[in-house]
Amino acid sequence: MGNEQTPQAAPATPAPQRPTSQETVSAGVAQWTADRIRALWDLVAGRPVSLYAASVLRMGYGLLYLIFLLREFPHRDEIWGPGSPWTPALARQLFDQTGWNSILTLSDSRAYFELCYVMAIATSALFMLGWRTRVMSVLFAVVVISFHARAIFMTDGGDNLVLLMAVYLVLTACGRRWSLDARRHRLKAARAGDAPEPVRSLIWQQLLDARATLVTVVHNCGIFVIAAQVCFLYGSTGLYKVQGASWGNGTALHYVLNLELFQPWPALSHLADEFPIPIAIAGYMTVLLQVAFPFVLFGRLKYPVLTLLLGMHIGIAVLMGLPLFSGAMIIADAVFLPDRFYTFLPHLCRRVAQRTGTWRPARGPAAGSGSVPPQGRPGQTSSQHRTDPAEQKNTTLAAERS
Repeated sequence: MGNEQTPQAAPATPAPQRPTSQETVSAGVAQWTADRIRALWDLVAGRPVSLYAASVLRMGYGLLYLIFLLREFPHRDEIWGPGSPWTPALARQLFDQTGWNSILTLSDSRAYFELCYVMAIATSALFMLGWRTRVMSVLFAVVVISFHARAIFMTDGGDNLVLLMAVYLVLTACGRRWSLDARRHRLKAARAGDAPEPVRSLIWQQLLDARATLVTVVHNCGIFVIAAQVCFLYGSTGLYKVQGASWGNGTALHYVLNLELFQPWPALSHLADEFPIPIAIAGYMTVLLQVAFPFVLFGRLKYPVLTLLLGMHIGIAVLMGLPLFSGAMIIADAVFLPDRFYTFLPHLCRRVAQRTGTWRPARGPAAGSGSVPPQGRPGQTSSQHRTDPAEQKNTTLAAERS
């Protein structure tokens, strides 16, 4: 009995400690931050946004600059050529001070200038059509920069905006829709049919995925920069007008209509000036629309605002004789229209044509016809969507709603 050992009790397990309120708040903040970062990354790198809007910008600015070069063709030597009062030597001296450059000043030869002008016209046309868009976007930016810098004292706000947009469009994938490149890829995919994709090594596939992600990120950043540029332009212009007394008392447009420098049709300007109350209301609406524009982009109110701005720019083009500026602004506003708007336009045009009797449905599927391709990465082929019609339909509907 004396040698018996008393059993020892097992150590008690400590009770789990409940997290304090401070730790709970910290964990919630960390989770919220991680979710926001993940959502931002999905927005930037998930898929290319506004592909149709980028194509509209490409076609719009390419066509606008093509018309501009053709319009000034009879006066090309006096504006940009060797016969200009602002000689190439003077332009080179200015470039040494400002840092600008131009391919037009590389030679004083008239033949070289004529060659550059013809190449500029061809580049604008091919960029508008979307042929080899990656290369043509860079060449188009070089053309716009060169002609802008060569006669920089003759430029205005419209030229500055076209210059900025030409540079920004280099970053975007503006040839994915409504272009010769898109048609070529569609025909190539149709010829390939259901042929299996070539087997690639893991490293090569990872490089392709990294390239697709990089292209998507650069494109989305370019679109966001274009949108921010337009918002800054409208907001700063509206705030600058608010500081002026003539815009405050409603007489600004009266003085604008009586400027001889901006009277392409003096009779029309004088006729519009005979209605002071509508002119004053138009002045107040102009300031209100420009100041409020950056704040209505995330709702349906942007559609009537964009419509009113369209009317304002048309009025500027007609009454003030600034078609280049008005056209550049109208094209820039197209970046705020979603892709579902542009995909609905063909259906709307088809319905209008059917009602007017100018369009008849084809008996069979036309070559290259089909649903709008989804906004995927360039490395993904469409063969996967053609194997299952139901999956193709669902993917197309999801792409149109995005």
